[in-house]
Amino acid sequence: MPLQMNRNVFITAAITGAGATQDKSPHVPRSPRDIADAAIDAAKAGAAIVHCHVRDPETGAPSRKPEYYRELTDRIRSADVDVVLNLTAGIGGDMSFGDPETPLRLDEANTDMAGASERMIHIRECLPEICTLDCGSMNFGDGEYVMTNTTGMLRATGRTMSELGVKPEIEAFDTGHLWFARQLVEEGVLDSPALVQLCMGIPWGAPNDLNTFMAMVNNIPQGWHWSGFSLGRDQMPYVAAAALAGGNVRVGLEDNLYLRKGVLATNAQLVEKAVTLLENLGANVMGPAEVREQLGLTRQSPAGGPA
Repeated sequence: MPLQMNRNVFITAAITGAGATQDKSPHVPRSPRDIADAAIDAAKAGAAIVHCHVRDPETGAPSRKPEYYRELTDRIRSADVDVVLNLTAGIGGDMSFGDPETPLRLDEANTDMAGASERMIHIRECLPEICTLDCGSMNFGDGEYVMTNTTGMLRATGRTMSELGVKPEIEAFDTGHLWFARQLVEEGVLDSPALVQLCMGIPWGAPNDLNTFMAMVNNIPQGWHWSGFSLGRDQMPYVAAAALAGGNVRVGLEDNLYLRKGVLATNAQLVEKAVTLLENLGANVMGPAEVREQLGLTRQSPAGGPA
């Protein structure tokens, strides 16, 4: 694939994530209200899409309670700014094994395995315009934790997303995930053109180097839409790299807590920095209406129906 810069770029702001970052920065939002406020601020700063997880408001631990998602969705849709809503559908595939000699004594405190229907409850109820589809399983960091997404689970949840009219965002952590994404489109589980998020530098997925990044880019079928991101101090360099390679970008506190060395960021500040970087490269930063037209999305009203 020839290197051709994307001159019309959309920004996704990943607001809070499910990682153990809640005590590392006061800006990581916990409650549905705080997550919604951070998403609204990010939209005002230039994000066309907000990608949201929810957390327990007291502990900050990741949650998949539908009532938290409903409150978050209602607050964002009732705001005085337009933005495309992207909810995670990745929670409920957490497998934490016992020690290497007794792996099937699962660590119940850190294992959360749910069926396909249960993992989609909040998507059915909230009907976001986009939701994520983690397109494979992988060792996620060190220890005994495995992010678990079997091919059967992916086919079941992918079909549900398509039936609901919610656009799947394929989260690709390695090239095999893109291989299976193409298979899902070939089988008619997902529609084409698909939407892909390239997730770089997450142990132990695709390594965080530009050769691997371009290998990932070159495995995306022609005509599909895609974004890319990396973690920590590499977040902003990958804003430039993704745009230069023809894609869109993602920033936010899910992936990086710092504006610069020693200075904790807000989501809005990270979006503002990405906007400045992209505009200095000569790119136009797209708004939510342009993104809906490009991706074939239907805007939902505060009441939950088409606007």
